[in-house]
Amino acid sequence: MATATYPPPPPYHRLYKDYSENPNSAPEPPPPIEGTYVCFGGNYTTEDVLPSLEEQGVPQLYPKDSNVDYKKELRSLNRELQLHILELADVLVDRPSQYAKRIGEISSIFKNLHHLLNSLRPHQARATLIHIMELQIQQRKQAVEDIKRRREEAQRLLKDAYVTLDGQ
Repeated sequence: MATATYPPPPPYHRLYKDYSENPNSAPEPPPPIEGTYVCFGGNYTTEDVLPSLEEQGVPQLYPKDSNVDYKKELRSLNRELQLHILELADVLVDRPSQYAKRIGEISSIFKNLHHLLNSLRPHQARATLIHIMELQIQQRKQAVEDIKRRREEAQRLLKDAYVTLDGQ
């Protein structure tokens, strides 16, 4: 009984048989997926939308207007979180039966903090891309300068060699 170490190629490999002679003979790639799709049994969407806190069933603890001062609100929520953690310590000592309410409040504050931070992700991604592109531009400028310097050095060496040959 003969066994193959690798499975046979998929049947669509025949679509590329003339590729070496004519690269334009290959089929076009499929269009990008838009909308919802299923991957490994899970439903996903191509629209990257951050769901609101209300949609998640969490009360929003910061203003709902579009001009949110993120720095101020994050500091405020952080202070509130610290206060609630201290209150939780007091409740655990004095009234242990009320700890569940405090845990719920702390959970709500954490979810609000995470929501605020996640709403800053697009800005962070843009800033990171800008930084990476600026670094690439700087590296390419340095590479061009290095090439120019080496070219001038090679021209100088050739000129010196030519002068030496003429002098003999």
